Amino acid sequence: MGVADLPLLSQIRGRLTWLDERQRLIAQNVANSDTPGYVGRDLKLPTDFAAALGQGAGLQMAQTRPGHMPVGGPNGAPVARFTSQAAPDSETTLDGNAVVVEEQMLKMAESRMAYDAAIGLYQKSLAMLRLATKPPGR
Repeated sequence: MGVADLPLLSQIRGRLTWLDERQRLIAQNVANSDTPGYVGRDLKLPTDFAAALGQGAGLQMAQTRPGHMPVGGPNGAPVARFTSQAAPDSETTLDGNAVVVEEQMLKMAESRMAYDAAIGLYQKSLAMLRLATKPPGR
């Protein structure tokens, strides 16, 4: 079992992938803030276990033995399945545009803070693994 196969690190990578996709959608919203009729989009995480089961985004099968069928993408890599949904902001202009740049900037800052926290957790986890694998006395 490699370090990349640890469930904690896998979950952190999944969170980073989700945050990356959310930042991409926010950037699209800002780029289309003057497009008539454009409604902003956003990603939402499942809020409970039933929602995670229904969407399949929060749960992944794992191949724990060589005899198991591979799951996900090539070489058994998990496939991120995020779906965006229309998320209009608090106001709509006369031309039908429903993107408020200030609200998008708040979402971007929120995503950035979550990304920094996930990166910090990932780095601390790797540091803890390095410490655990050091020979005694070093």
